[in-house]
Formats: sequence, structure tokens, C-alpha cells
Amino acid sequence: MTIKVYSTPTCPYCDLLKDYLKDNNVEFEVVDLSQDEKAAQYIMEKTGKMAVPVTEIDEEIIVGFDRAKISQVLGIKE
Repeated sequence: MTIKVYSTPTCPYCDLLKDYLKDNNVEFEVVDLSQDEKAAQYIMEKTGKMAVPVTEIDEEIIVGFDRAKISQVLGIKE
């Protein structure tokens, strides 16, 4: 399973998401959209908006820190 978190350094919800994943021992890659223009364009194409955080789990895209959806996809028991 490949997990990417698309975020920006000033996004508090991005930090909450990353902390949540760390607390649940989930390995993930962070992509800083403020530094990676191609990734920012990719997210814009996939979601139709420029909002962070965006979590990509394999081929599934989740916009925002949707804890319930992320937990469901990753099989994390709440």
C-alpha cells in the first residue's frame, strides 16, 4: 500500500493528519505542494481544487482530514 500526504507547511490540518498517521504507525510520504509544482498540478487535476491536505492511498484520493474515511480505507479501528 502506497500512501502520500500532499500538504503545505502552514496547514494545521495537514499536521493533524500526519500526527494521526504516525500515531497509528502508518508509513507515508509527504509531498510539499508549496515546493513541488508538478504535484500541485496533479492534485488540481485529480480533485478539481487546490485544497490541503490530500491523502492518496494507492489510487484513492481523500480531500481534507477525513478521519473516518482514512481510518476505513486503512483499516484503523477507532
